[in-house]
Amino acid sequence: MKLKAKKIVVIGLPGAGKTYLAERLVKKIDGAHLNADEVRSKYDDWDFSDEGRLRQSNRMKTLAESHIQAGRHVVVDFVCPTPETRTAFNADVTIWVDTITKGRFEDTNKVFIPPTEDEYDFHVTEKTDGDFWPTYIAKRILETGWDSKAPTVQLLGRWQPWHEGHRALFKRAIEKTGQVAVMIRDCQGLGDNPFCQDTAGDLIRNNLQDMYEEGIDYIILPVPNITHITYGRTVGYTIAQEHFEKDIEDVSATKKREALREEGKLE
Repeated sequence: MKLKAKKIVVIGLPGAGKTYLAERLVKKIDGAHLNADEVRSKYDDWDFSDEGRLRQSNRMKTLAESHIQAGRHVVVDFVCPTPETRTAFNADVTIWVDTITKGRFEDTNKVFIPPTEDEYDFHVTEKTDGDFWPTYIAKRILETGWDSKAPTVQLLGRWQPWHEGHRALFKRAIEKTGQVAVMIRDCQGLGDNPFCQDTAGDLIRNNLQDMYEEGIDYIILPVPNITHITYGRTVGYTIAQEHFEKDIEDVSATKKREALREEGKLE
């Protein structure tokens, strides 16, 4: 069954990264793209009064709906600074790119009213050169799940237990391709590794559930106690170490286990 075409708006201050996100999202969903500056240039209408902004919102809506009537998703990126302009556009999906506190135009900074939680569907708070947000949003718009043939980052570890340093690593990983395979080595009882793979997996799920969905953004794979990874010729993937700020790199699973024992949560 074909999904109903959706009218998607990417809002935020000038310079926040709206167009960057919109251009990549359009490719993911095979949609049309409307950029506010290009539309204003076409109509030679650079009026940024309250009336001019509302007129622009209605114009963008009309242009977007022509694509909807043709059965095609459309992504529109423009500031859309007030509740009135957002109501006028009447998007099916609203993405707020909230990466800066001030744009390059002071008049726009003054009129921009941040949307309330019921006004947006996705809240992008950090600029990234990665593929996470376009993939993350596209999967939800298209109502698709995990794609085993899509580029994927592998994380292999014991995760005894999963902690904030691991979450930072996961975030870095998912920003590369939009999906991650987390592999849990079978290490329970070997040295100071108290958790079975099921328990380690539950700790991972609990930590990620506020933002990421298992089966869409990541999968968990129990694997043997892999201790060596070897390869011959060029194999189509890279192996790389990620580096973080000292407070993240200093996080230790050993210290986490000691703290759990002191709290009586681990024998």
